[in-house]
Amino acid sequence: MTDYTPLDDIPRIHDALRKKFRTGITKPLKWRRHQLLQLARFAKENEDALVECIRQDLGRAKQETVMSEVTPIVERSLICAEKLEEWTKPEEVTVQAWQQGWNPTVHKHPKGVVLIMAPWNYPMILSLQPLYGAIAAGCCAVIKPSEIAPHYASFLARTLPKYLDSSVYSVVLGGIPESTKVLELKWDHIFYTGNGRVARIISAAAAKHLTPLTLELGGKSPVIVDSTADISVAAKRILWGKINNCGQLCVTPDFVLAEKSIMPALVEAFAAHLKTFYPEGAHESKSYGRIVSDEHFKRLKGLLSNTKGRIAAGGKLVQGERFMEPTVVVDFIEIFGPILPIVSVENVDEAIDYVNDQCDHPLVLYAFTTEEKTKKKILDNTTSGNVLFNDTINMLSMNEVPFGGVGESGYGRQVLYYSFENFTYTRSVADMPYPEEKFFGPRYPPYTKESLEFMSEILRRPIPESVLPSASL
Repeated sequence: MTDYTPLDDIPRIHDALRKKFRTGITKPLKWRRHQLLQLARFAKENEDALVECIRQDLGRAKQETVMSEVTPIVERSLICAEKLEEWTKPEEVTVQAWQQGWNPTVHKHPKGVVLIMAPWNYPMILSLQPLYGAIAAGCCAVIKPSEIAPHYASFLARTLPKYLDSSVYSVVLGGIPESTKVLELKWDHIFYTGNGRVARIISAAAAKHLTPLTLELGGKSPVIVDSTADISVAAKRILWGKINNCGQLCVTPDFVLAEKSIMPALVEAFAAHLKTFYPEGAHESKSYGRIVSDEHFKRLKGLLSNTKGRIAAGGKLVQGERFMEPTVVVDFIEIFGPILPIVSVENVDEAIDYVNDQCDHPLVLYAFTTEEKTKKKILDNTTSGNVLFNDTINMLSMNEVPFGGVGESGYGRQVLYYSFENFTYTRSVADMPYPEEKFFGPRYPPYTKESLEFMSEILRRPIPESVLPSASL
C-alpha cells in the first residue's frame, strides 16, 4: 500500500493548488466536463479493483459496493457533465419596475481550493460524491480518505491521478497527524463526513479561517412502526437496511419503536426474513460483510454480551473474522452495527416523544404506516434531516432531492446539484446604465424636504391588520 503523505508536503500541495486555481484552469465548462467524464471512467474502468479494495477493508459483498458506491459515481458524474451549462448559467432576476434597467443577474462562482474528508464505511461514494460537486463547481480539491479503509485509500491515491488532472486534484493519505496538518491550512470550503466528535474539532479549525463547512454526521436514525403497516414487508425492508455494510452506515435503521400490539408478529417476521436472506447462515454467506476493525468488533461484542434485552434472532460471533451476525434484540438500544433493537411503545405519540427525547436530530427518521394522518403527525412533531416512509436507506438512490442533516446530524446538502452548490458562491451583478442618472437626483446632497419625502414614501403606506391566532390544542 502507498505510504502516508509526508507532513512537510501537505502545505506545498495546498499552495500549489491555490496557485493553480488562480490560473483559471478550472473555469471553462469544457475542462470541467472532461474531468467529470474522467471521474466516471475511473469508477467504471476500475470497478473490479475498487470492489476488491473495499472487500479487503470491509469484507463487503460485491453487489453492495456496486449498488451503493460504483454505480452512483458513474451515473452522477455523467449527469453533472450533462447539466453543467444549466447549473452554471447566470440567473436573471425579476426586480421592481424602476430597477429593471439595471440588468441584475446572479452568477455562481467556484469557492476556490476545497478539502474533502471522507470516512471509512462507504469510502468511495463519500469521497467522490463531494469531488464531483467540486469539479462541477470549478474548484481545486484535496481528498483525505480514511486510514481505516487503507486499501481503498491507497488505490485512490495511486490511480485517480491517471484520470484527473493531478495539478488540480490531490489525495492526501494518513491518520491523525496528517489530518491535523491539513486542518491547520486555510481552505475555501471543507466537506466532512463522519461523527460529531471529530466534526467539532474540524469546526474549531475552520473557524480560525472563517471557512464554510458541510457536515454529514449521521446520528441515530429511528424507525417507527404502527399497527397499520404491512408487518412482513416492513420487517423485510428494515432488516435489509440494517444488514447493508453490516449496519455500518450513517442512515442505518438504528432501532425500532413498534406499537405493543404488533411486537410479537414483527419479531417473528424479522427472524423469518433473516433465514430467507441467509439460508445457510450469514457466516457462510457471500452476501454479508464484516465489522471494519477489531476495536469496533470488541465494542459491539461487549454491548451484546452485557445487554439486558432478549436476543430474538441472530447473535452469532466469530472474533477472529470480525463476524457479527445480524441480531435482533428486544428492549435494548444500540447504534451503528448489525444489532437491531426493538422497543415497544403504546402508540405513535409515545414513539414521537421517545424520538424527541432520545434522538438529537436524526439524519433520517423512518416510519412504517399507511395512515396519512399519522404521517402528517410525525412530520409536524419531529425534527430530522430527512424522512422516509415505508422503506429504509432507499432515499439515497434519488438524484433529484437534497440529502443532509440538521443539528447534531450536520448541515449542508448533497447529491448532484446540491453537491455542486456546496462548492459555489452566488455573486450578484448589476450594471447601471448612465441614462438612469435622471432617476437618481433625490439621493444626492444637498438633502431637501422633497428628497426626504421621496425616500420615505414607503413609511406612509398602511400595514395590513393582523390578529394573533389562538393556539391549537
